[in-house]
Amino acid sequence: MEKIDIKTFDSILPLKNSPLIHCITNDITIETVANSILYIGGKPIMSGDSREFRSLFQTTDALFLNMGRMSETHEKNLKLASQLAYQTKKPTVVDMVGYGITQQRLDLGNEIISTHPAIIKGNSSEMRRIVGLPTSARGIDRSEQDNQDNTVFELIHALKMVAKQQPETVFVATGPIDIVVKGNQCVKLNNGVSLLDRFVGTGDIVGALMATLLGAGYDAWTSSLFSLSYLNIAGEQAFSKAKGHGIENFRQTFLNELSVLSSHKDWVNDIRPVSSLSPLSE
Repeated sequence: MEKIDIKTFDSILPLKNSPLIHCITNDITIETVANSILYIGGKPIMSGDSREFRSLFQTTDALFLNMGRMSETHEKNLKLASQLAYQTKKPTVVDMVGYGITQQRLDLGNEIISTHPAIIKGNSSEMRRIVGLPTSARGIDRSEQDNQDNTVFELIHALKMVAKQQPETVFVATGPIDIVVKGNQCVKLNNGVSLLDRFVGTGDIVGALMATLLGAGYDAWTSSLFSLSYLNIAGEQAFSKAKGHGIENFRQTFLNELSVLSSHKDWVNDIRPVSSLSPLSE
């Protein structure tokens, strides 16, 4: 597969159509997720009622699944939707929130992975669990120890091994350095600011952006790289404008930047791919 020229990203937005994105996500960030889809020109439908799923699958363009706030009903809905997506070849993004921290999340995540979604994403600690590497992370947050040069290199190697078995899926591990793997291909990105980790929802937002681009017809590789870059650079812009005014002010400024960043065509010049990791490289 050819590498994507990130300098072409400035032509993606505004979208040429308005894809309808079915989101089955957690109720903590549901409004933010819906708005983020609207910001870039998509149309969200936030249905967690399984009675609607078969009808919705006839009209929606992509599916976003989020394992966030678990319940028995949410688990059943995610399983059903992932199976329907597999049967109908619906482009799907799954956010593996808390994968492996309980047996329920482990089993659910494995069942969803078996349906071969277009994009599987999680933070670096969640993705380490997926590929069978140890992590000291607790709860749904990543461990800083999982973002050292040697552990990042270790994760990339393991993701490539898993990706060979599931070559149609893009695997995304988020952290200070974001990792995107498909087959034997890997891109590392180094954008963003630490304040993006200080409020809930940024991981949910990037998953929603990915699903929106999938629904608009972009491939999973482009959708992943674009969404990570767009969100993190919006965070950088917000930080420069809201620095020193508190996290809530930063959060609001960040959401504003999500809605306007694409109007600044030179934003792509701020994308920072990483060519190597310290003395370690692939």
